[in-house]
Amino acid sequence: MTDRFESVRPDGRATDDRWTGALHLFDDGPEGAVTREEPPGERWERAQLLFGEKKFTAAAGLLDGLVEEFPEHSAARLLLARAYYHSAQLRRAEAELRTLIARDPVDSYAHLMLGRTLERQSRAAEAAPWLRMAGAFTDEG
Repeated sequence: MTDRFESVRPDGRATDDRWTGALHLFDDGPEGAVTREEPPGERWERAQLLFGEKKFTAAAGLLDGLVEEFPEHSAARLLLARAYYHSAQLRRAEAELRTLIARDPVDSYAHLMLGRTLERQSRAAEAAPWLRMAGAFTDEG
């Protein structure tokens, strides 16, 4: 991840995950190749930073491993669904959102996202009840 240390945005400012990517600068060199495994908390932080930079596919790659490792972590699963949605991996987003709704049937944001995901797949009729429920949960219905 040392390649991220020099990473800059188009406007010339350093990227948000610059320091997160620099963590491996202090590992032993390629000869000894003693690299440390990135702990889950650092992967979560880096995934959030990548998502914030709109690098949704990269964020999804990290989040997929986290969700596999910690399947009950709803915040990671929701961010994974959002990363899938924004990177046009709509079937994957749908699957994650359905899992979230099965675990928490009154999560209005998950209902809204599922409705929007279905709409983006040209499944408006299937999306309508999810959007109505999201509106009902937030008093917008």
